[in-house]
Amino acid sequence: MALHVSTVVVPIDFSIASADAIETALEIIDSPSQLHLIHVMLPLETMSPGVLLGDITDVSRTEKVTTALKKLAYDQGADGAHLAVTVGTPGLEIADYAKRHEADLILIPSHGYHGMKRLFLGSVAERVLRHAPCRVLVLRRTDNE
Repeated sequence: MALHVSTVVVPIDFSIASADAIETALEIIDSPSQLHLIHVMLPLETMSPGVLLGDITDVSRTEKVTTALKKLAYDQGADGAHLAVTVGTPGLEIADYAKRHEADLILIPSHGYHGMKRLFLGSVAERVLRHAPCRVLVLRRTDNE
């Protein structure tokens, strides 16, 4: 059975794995316009110094991340992809975004955390798998960590 894919969502954390995921997505789709790149920022801590001093806001963070996302898309040959920057819980935001955009596939890199690191950080990929409204392709890590 062939997989028909017209809309692919790729979560971006700006790691090397993100670039690999974009490359894989571009192999699956016909045009970068079918690609949705999303970065989810964690909510700001209200007591952090940058927030208290007014130097860091969701607007300033969103602008900087959007600029970085545009550059990443361009550098990876995905100019024309849809870009989104949101604030919230990454796994849930990614699944909600895919649902709103009627995605056929979420393509997410796995960072392969294990042991205590996984216990404390949780797994975005696992949360996406649990809540996704569509198929999810989790890419294996290619580094030696």
